[in-house]
This record gives sequence, C-alpha cells and structure tokens, in this order.
Amino acid sequence: MDRTQKAEAVEELKSIFAEAGSVVMAEYSGMTVAEMTDLRAKLRERGATIRVVKNRLAKIAMKDQPFEGAGAMFKGPVAIAWADDMISAPKVAVEFQKESDAFKIIGGFMGDEVFDSSGIDSLSKLPSREELISMAAQRLLSQATNVASALMSPARSLSGAIATIEEKADA
Repeated sequence: MDRTQKAEAVEELKSIFAEAGSVVMAEYSGMTVAEMTDLRAKLRERGATIRVVKNRLAKIAMKDQPFEGAGAMFKGPVAIAWADDMISAPKVAVEFQKESDAFKIIGGFMGDEVFDSSGIDSLSKLPSREELISMAAQRLLSQATNVASALMSPARSLSGAIATIEEKADA
C-alpha cells in the first residue's frame, strides 16, 4: 500500500466512523472463510457491513475525534462492523459471537461514547428502530381505541336511559 492509498483508506475510515450509528470492533483470528462469509451475509441482511482494517490506519482516522479512546482496542487482527442505525451491527455481532469461538467482540463506540464488550452486549439488547416504531404505533392505536370507547360510553348510557324511560312509559 503506497502513501496515497493509505491516505484514501484513512479518509474512508473517517467517513465510516462519522456516518455510522455505531461501530463494533472484534478480533477475528481463527475464523474460517465460510464463517466470515456467513457473518457478512447476516450483517448485510440487517443493513450492516464488516471490514478488516489496518490498526495503524484506524488509529490515525480516530485521531482528534470524540471516540479516539477506542483506538486503544486496535491490537491484533481487528475487524469493524457498522451500520447507519445504532443497533443492527451490535445485535448481529453479539449473536454471531455466541455461535463462533473465533469471533470475539472487544468493544466499540457510538457517537462519542466508547464501549467495552459488555457495553456492546447491552447495546445489542435495545429494540431496533423498526421495533420502536411498531411499539409506538401499537400504543397510539390502543389510545385511539380507548378514546373512541370513552366517547361512545355516554351515548350508550343515554340510549339505555331512553330505553328505560320508554319501557316505563309503555307500562
């Protein structure tokens, strides 16, 4: 890799770090090609990506960024997984770590927050954007149903009272 290629790689990493919702860093030594391909496919299904990076270039890309402290995690063979949203990459990485002995999450960051592996595990347990939207929609619909029931309740009471009065008048 010559100097210009390194400079391009650093700029590309800077844009990835800036645009990603969250970044997960993991050791991957010992993974087979089939395992890495499987991981890539699972990440792609959720809109995430994984890439093996050169540690030195990643540290340079992190320089003077709020998440610069995460650069200390770049030791040995490290891959980064990221997605536009904050939850996809951590969810898939944590799920895959359970399946594979060779894949080990070492940490990551989201915005200016740096996480260790337990922080990434906690982040993976949060609901995804789609889950949050469906929960909000469900709550809104149940509220609308409650409002409609409350509005119809006086009308039912009134019609019941009118029916009672009619029965008394007929008797």
